[in-house]
Amino acid sequence: MRFAEPINFIILLGVVALGVFIFWALARKKKLINLFGDLPLIFKNAPYISFARQRTKVVILLVALMLLSVVLARLQFGTHLELLKREGLDIVVAVDVSNSMLAQDMNPNRLQKAKQEIQGIIDRLKGDRIAIVAFAGQAFIQCPLTLDYSAARFLLNAIDNTSVSVQGTSLTSAIEMATKAFNQKEKKHKVMLLLTDGEDHKGGVEPMADEARKQGIKIYTVGIGNPAGEPIPILDREGNKVGFKKDGSGEVIISKLDEVTLQKISLNTGGKYYHATAGEIELDRIFDEISKLEKKELEGTLVTRYDDRFQLPLLLVILLVVGEFFIPERKNVPRNNAND
Repeated sequence: MRFAEPINFIILLGVVALGVFIFWALARKKKLINLFGDLPLIFKNAPYISFARQRTKVVILLVALMLLSVVLARLQFGTHLELLKREGLDIVVAVDVSNSMLAQDMNPNRLQKAKQEIQGIIDRLKGDRIAIVAFAGQAFIQCPLTLDYSAARFLLNAIDNTSVSVQGTSLTSAIEMATKAFNQKEKKHKVMLLLTDGEDHKGGVEPMADEARKQGIKIYTVGIGNPAGEPIPILDREGNKVGFKKDGSGEVIISKLDEVTLQKISLNTGGKYYHATAGEIELDRIFDEISKLEKKELEGTLVTRYDDRFQLPLLLVILLVVGEFFIPERKNVPRNNAND
């Protein structure tokens, strides 16, 4: 036996307080009547008065309220197995971890902003499977498709700019590896989210986006950074900024958000491009779009369900309330007695 909503037993405190108040009021009422004269004499002249019946009605109502708390607490006992079906999409999130993502035109930097966006994505998931791909000059699957959102969060937190040894930014590698993370037998129910500053150093991204489209993948791109550009900081072991990256001629490297490339990728695959904002309103827009897509039925899971048994106490509550209604507060006194 268990209660699904035990918090509702707090009603019992109110019932006890109400009972104390009502019995105090009845006792005070009896004392006030006694002020008018001898109580037995008053009852003889008003034989219809019955404090016993009043107390009985109060007790019945209090018991009904106590049983009502049991009803609201959802009394349960006995179990049965139920097949829980899930509907959702497969979502692969590819996040850029190249050094350019250390630029601080997003707070605290582009990479941390991208991870915050992914965290917001995971928090919004309900029944969808998610995978995470980290990429720079190469790409690898950090988290395979899973419904375990806690595991996905843990693996997301482990990502930093040292996660990929080959630096640079290869959007082609990112899309290729993300495509492999999907179920290759399916041609729909696939969504890819690509979070990056868009600077592609390898080329060949458009043919790869076309291949993703043929695999039934819609790519939604999220641009992280400022199109005007931002220098890439050099950090020491403690994470303190000690300078900026420079090219071979000694000039400070400016990393710019390439929105055009990201817009082309989304356009070619039927997705959309969004620019990351401090308020993350783009996440709501992305999920508005995703919610319109056809979902698939994922593998069902057998779960144990407890059987609700609140019906019996609810029936007793009804019977008590109805019964109390038909109990009069006054005694039925024969006319001849009343006229004596």
